[in-house]
Amino acid sequence: MNLTVQVKLLPDPAQGAALRATLNLVNQAANLVSETAWERRVFRNRDLRRCTYGQLKTLGLSAQPAQHVIKKVADAYTHDQRTRRVFRRDAAQPYDDRCLSWQPDQGTVSIWTVAGRLKGVRFTCGQRQRALLASRKGESDLVHRDGAWYLYATCELPEAEPVKPSGFLGVDLGIVNIATTSDGQRHAGRQLNRVRHRNRRLRAKLQAKGTKSAKRLLRRRRRKETRFAADTNHVISKRIVAVAARTGRGIALEDLTGIRGRVRLRRPQRATLHSWAFHQLGSFVAYKARRAGVVVVHVDPAFTSQTCADCGHVEKANRVGQATFCCRSCGVAAHADRNAARNIALRGVAGWAAVNQPHADTPAVASDAA
Repeated sequence: MNLTVQVKLLPDPAQGAALRATLNLVNQAANLVSETAWERRVFRNRDLRRCTYGQLKTLGLSAQPAQHVIKKVADAYTHDQRTRRVFRRDAAQPYDDRCLSWQPDQGTVSIWTVAGRLKGVRFTCGQRQRALLASRKGESDLVHRDGAWYLYATCELPEAEPVKPSGFLGVDLGIVNIATTSDGQRHAGRQLNRVRHRNRRLRAKLQAKGTKSAKRLLRRRRRKETRFAADTNHVISKRIVAVAARTGRGIALEDLTGIRGRVRLRRPQRATLHSWAFHQLGSFVAYKARRAGVVVVHVDPAFTSQTCADCGHVEKANRVGQATFCCRSCGVAAHADRNAARNIALRGVAGWAAVNQPHADTPAVASDAA
């Protein structure tokens, strides 16, 4: 499996100027390639190389950076060829081992720029990230963000052998509680939402004020919510995977494809739903589970909040309130999120059995004893 490691570069002023000039040039070249692709309706990497490689060389790009610029443009048009792609001056640029070499023990990198090869550019990262760099494989992306320089390196890690699950831990994703497990453990509830609401009110207040100091504070706070959400999702996913691994179970997650257009909510809840990275949480659970050898299945979440996990009765009136579930058939009362998580766990068991059971139409093989 592949894992992306972020390291922060610490270039001196001369090195920073060279990196900035490099990003400006490669993205100028990318816009040139994109314009050619759009005008000629040519989007394949090989065809773009034939049309634009000579122009990129005259701009001052070396062979490998020119190839990466063309590939970047071709990849941008892979899924949508109806909109012309425009690249920012500081858009990320991929590097391979011919243009970038790492010295993890010295904490430095050697990187190609338009000013020549920069050697001894220092970087900083945590001990865990530094250890992961030993398994680095493939390209690394140079990123300039908020005045700082970063490299995103792709590292290849071995996957643990999946363990046959003895059951499934269901995970219900929601608004008040970001995640609730079928064991009844609720993660990041009202305290988290208070922080999110406070940040949203502060952003709205600063945007309405519109003064220089307000805009300066907004710039300083940009991406704060993103970092907060990523950290919270890491903590939640780590705990969920740890419980599943310790108990020998798999993890059943909701398939949330299209949830933003499918779910109908009251106005105060819409921003809360659309501002949280539920897909990110699911991807964090998935990759941590793969490293731990825990099986993950995705199930249809339809009617899980209206279905009784004990008797299976489905009725809209079963959901008495946001946190209360009371079955109209058998009378069982439970926390609504835990009841939904139990239904997800049951669907995980059924889905796993359906995938792994022998095909009914496969003829049986006669034994030697027969």
